[in-house]
Amino acid sequence: MSALTRTASRIRELYQGDAQRPLRGYVVVLGTYGALAGALTAAGRALGVRVPERVGLGDTVLLTIATHKASRLLAKDTITSPLRAPFTRYQEPAGQSELNESVRGQGAQHAVGEVLTCPFCLAVWVASGLTAGLAFAPRQTRLISTMLTVVAGADALHLAYDGGKQLLTRVSKEAQQAQQAQRAQQARPAGPGVG
Repeated sequence: MSALTRTASRIRELYQGDAQRPLRGYVVVLGTYGALAGALTAAGRALGVRVPERVGLGDTVLLTIATHKASRLLAKDTITSPLRAPFTRYQEPAGQSELNESVRGQGAQHAVGEVLTCPFCLAVWVASGLTAGLAFAPRQTRLISTMLTVVAGADALHLAYDGGKQLLTRVSKEAQQAQQAQRAQQARPAGPGVG
């Protein structure tokens, strides 16, 4: 065993303690991300893509909302579960068209499963892709980001609408119960000595 391998094994043992953490898998995931970022950079240079001097506030907000929506779609949506299935196990529904899934496997399979089930983790990948898209194909990236942002806005409106309906239903039931209790109170005969 080489000194580097022994050092890596020792670091892993000290880091994880009794837990089983897929550090080698994380290295694969980090290496893949770095390779993709490097490939995009090299392709951009080869194609003469000019990086913007700055990204405007409008594009930043658009990409932020699009990244949020795309991350949730990929990590939680029922329809995208086949993409996660090789790395996860279905657990239960998690609300509005979302699922809870547990990560399965070991090593790289487990590490990829963690990325695919974590909207926060996926956001880095999605944001990197959308930001690169803004440099390579700004019109198309803005169009896709606008679509994702519109879907996120529609989701927020759906949730607000459903919340409002639930609130009105609850208030209506409480008012009916209060009226019934008041009628019952009024219908009771007065007790002796009351008058």
